[in-house]
Amino acid sequence: MTLSSEPGGRTSAPALISVIAAAIRRERDRAGLSLTELARRAGLAKSTLSQLESGVGNPSVETLWAIGVALGIPFSRLVDAPRPGVRVIRAGEGFVMYSERANYAATLLAACPPAARRDLYRVRAQPGEPRLSDPHTPGTTEHVVLGAGRATVGPVGQPAELGPGDYVSYPGDEPHIFSALEPDTTAVMLIEYV
Repeated sequence: MTLSSEPGGRTSAPALISVIAAAIRRERDRAGLSLTELARRAGLAKSTLSQLESGVGNPSVETLWAIGVALGIPFSRLVDAPRPGVRVIRAGEGFVMYSERANYAATLLAACPPAARRDLYRVRAQPGEPRLSDPHTPGTTEHVVLGAGRATVGPVGQPAELGPGDYVSYPGDEPHIFSALEPDTTAVMLIEYV
């Protein structure tokens, strides 16, 4: 993944990496886990996790999801600093997270506040390698509304083909896929955590 602040974004990529580093340390401490134990649970090398906590590197979306699952927290808690008041994110603005394995980009639009358990993303994807996601925390549900293009979305063994305006909901705690079938496919994704 490459972290990017698109035109009009509020914070640089180095500042976002600092937010991620502080969040990993904070959440690891909250969970009472050692660096070694969190690395084991997330399936990462201890050196990789240590570098991320030090604010070094550019973590992939897959790495951050693995850390979130290992900590039992929403992904957004690792990448989104708290923001007060009214917030507008124009099309083409915001932090974009790119997959290492697919032409897939997700922009976090709204992170879940402490009392809620949901995140909202704008997704942009191109045909080619599909975005295969590992299971998220138990009880997670994903909701997708396709905005433009066509895509195959849902559980790996039972995805649905969607067109503009179509909606699908599926268990996010199972392996799942987002595969763009047309150029410039866009969607809005809501992830609910229990």
